[in-house]
Amino acid sequence: MSENGHTHGYIHEKDRYLARLKRIEGQARGIHRMVEEDKYCIDILTQISALTSALEGVAIGLLDEHLKHCVVDAAKEGGPEADEKIKEASDAIARLVKS
Repeated sequence: MSENGHTHGYIHEKDRYLARLKRIEGQARGIHRMVEEDKYCIDILTQISALTSALEGVAIGLLDEHLKHCVVDAAKEGGPEADEKIKEASDAIARLVKS
């Protein structure tokens, strides 16, 4: 639950997100092992690209849930909270686009 008593939009998919993050964690450990074992640079870069895509997938999913739940709920209520949630979403999108 968030600080204002609302549940987060991803709560119904929490187990799926945790499973994806566990796989991502394993991928990161695999890359670490590849570097330790002096694997070919291009092979390491390929795995880094896969890890980056996996993280982006989680980020997009969380952003989608945020828009569908947090932003929509705040927009229905109106007022300054709606503006704040829209700004949060815009800022998050800007960070994702930069990366």
